[in-house]
Amino acid sequence: MMKVAIVGAAGRMGGRLIHAVAEAQGLELVGATERSGHPQLGMDAGLVAGAGELGVTISADLAAVMKQADVLIDFTFPEVTLQNIEVCARLGKMIVSGSTGFTPAQKDRVAQYAEQIPVVLAPNMSVGVNACFKLLKEAARILGDDFDVEIVELHHNKKKDSPSGTAVRMGEVVAETLGRDYNQVANYHREGMCGARSKDEIGMQTVRGGDIVGEHTVYFIGMGERIEISHRAMSRDMFARGAARACQWLQGKGPGLYDMQDVLELN
Repeated sequence: MMKVAIVGAAGRMGGRLIHAVAEAQGLELVGATERSGHPQLGMDAGLVAGAGELGVTISADLAAVMKQADVLIDFTFPEVTLQNIEVCARLGKMIVSGSTGFTPAQKDRVAQYAEQIPVVLAPNMSVGVNACFKLLKEAARILGDDFDVEIVELHHNKKKDSPSGTAVRMGEVVAETLGRDYNQVANYHREGMCGARSKDEIGMQTVRGGDIVGEHTVYFIGMGERIEISHRAMSRDMFARGAARACQWLQGKGPGLYDMQDVLELN
């Protein structure tokens, strides 16, 4: 039985993760944390999530919680995730993280920790989104340089990073397949007399509003035809189920940096 701890257990995503772990075969929730001073510290994580009493108290002490867990699920922010990975590495524990917005330097730090422990880091844990990554690679390979690529993503008005980590990964997949450097060709802003679109650029457009869970569309636009590959998230449950699946997959894995393409055997 894989013993799981969850960061941010009292939040919206934390609640869905608690449900997913409680329902998954081979997983047992043994720990839950929240930030110091949170009003729900000391409460039963299952009751807070609406999953029934689980006998797991929400704590602010991650190190103490991880001493009884095998793997930590982390959906926070890069700065917090790096702190959590450091704790896991020090204790020899695994981590599954769906955090987004990492800088190249922060990604390098994650990779360093992954030399010590197994780390699953994925901008999107959804099975459907990861199938889209695979489809995008194939579409880019077939269409080549004759089609312009534009990416549009929509999220709720509380999302802090822009563009989304999923949109960035979609752009990276297409750019890598076409032999381009994503960081050189991504175009995040067009305004005024900005000139004609360059052949190699990948447009990245962001929409924020309401309670949109997440929508992504990649447009391959040619002369007289257009291909659209889209994914729409209807709830956070799919992210939570993907994280639980990643925990199950990690059983017996050695140190390394993995993503959901590895978990789903899509590489």
